[in-house]
Amino acid sequence: MKLGIVGLPNVGKSTLFNAITNAGAQSANYAFCTIEPNVGMVDVPDARLDALCEMYHPKKRTPATIEFVDIAGLVKGASKGEGLGNKFLSHIREVDAIVHVVRCFENDDIIHVDGSIDAKRDIETINLELILSDLELIDRRIDRASKAMKGDKTLAAQVAFFRRVKETLESEQPARVVDCSETERVWLDEAALLTSKPVIYACNMSEEDFTNGIDTNEQYKAVCAIAEAEGSEVLPICAGLEAEISSLSKEDRELFLADLGVEEGGLDLLIRRSYHLLGLISYLTAGTPEVRAWTIKAGTKAPQAAGKIHSDFERGFIRAEIVTFDNLMACGSLAAARDKGLVRSEGKDYVMKDGDIVHFLFNV
Repeated sequence: MKLGIVGLPNVGKSTLFNAITNAGAQSANYAFCTIEPNVGMVDVPDARLDALCEMYHPKKRTPATIEFVDIAGLVKGASKGEGLGNKFLSHIREVDAIVHVVRCFENDDIIHVDGSIDAKRDIETINLELILSDLELIDRRIDRASKAMKGDKTLAAQVAFFRRVKETLESEQPARVVDCSETERVWLDEAALLTSKPVIYACNMSEEDFTNGIDTNEQYKAVCAIAEAEGSEVLPICAGLEAEISSLSKEDRELFLADLGVEEGGLDLLIRRSYHLLGLISYLTAGTPEVRAWTIKAGTKAPQAAGKIHSDFERGFIRAEIVTFDNLMACGSLAAARDKGLVRSEGKDYVMKDGDIVHFLFNV
């Protein structure tokens, strides 16, 4: 999974990126501090892996990972190349989902490119640039399909659909709000539009906001209204606070957050929201050589899940032996779970569940 962190200059993108990846991206109080995108790989926190490691004492522990890309600040005119906009937009096109950082705090020491704090305006500025870029792509796609339609009448439905998408974009709404059939969803995905990508709005707030209650922040409430209208996620976060705790040990971090009345850090929340947004789950494999988490789409069947490990597993799939994490923990060992009849044998039509612990049998 690849997440792109975007937003206007000086809203806290690189600070947040540094906090969640410890990658040391450059962060400064001026626009275009980040030119080339910074990339960081982050382990997905999963307490189930820790429990399995205690049971199996494996030689290797391999969590699922997420790739974060810190993309330079976009400005008005980016779709026309302003502020190296074309280059930055191409970076966004390569990610699976967008983390749109929106500044929701006042600080006279940190300049704002538009001179004031207005979350709704800032979101509209970014979205408009992405929409303008998408309109160019849609026009080209409609033109190509219309010409090809003269010899292929099956393209008529596709042309009609993309004209509907264009109408949505021209009304300054992102493509992700367009109602799609399954077939139309495939067409939309193939078009690779920037505004069809799922979005998490990361509201960068002050420590005082978390102390006083985030619902007292009017900028945050404005972002929530926008997200609800387009079916996006919202994550209240304090990039500065995340930067402070990023270097702490797990125990010290938990104590720090507890003192603030916060149950978990921004990274854990961001990953959970990302998984939900993209419809992802994890299954697990466990043994003495390795305990590992594998990320798949919800709804994936057993042979395709096996193919994540190796293509031979999918090609020669026989069956999957599965025990739930909770049942394994309750029994204390795989042998005990098997004795109680809790290890199931599933065939090629089995739909994987989050937390399934699996042993695949195959023959090539």
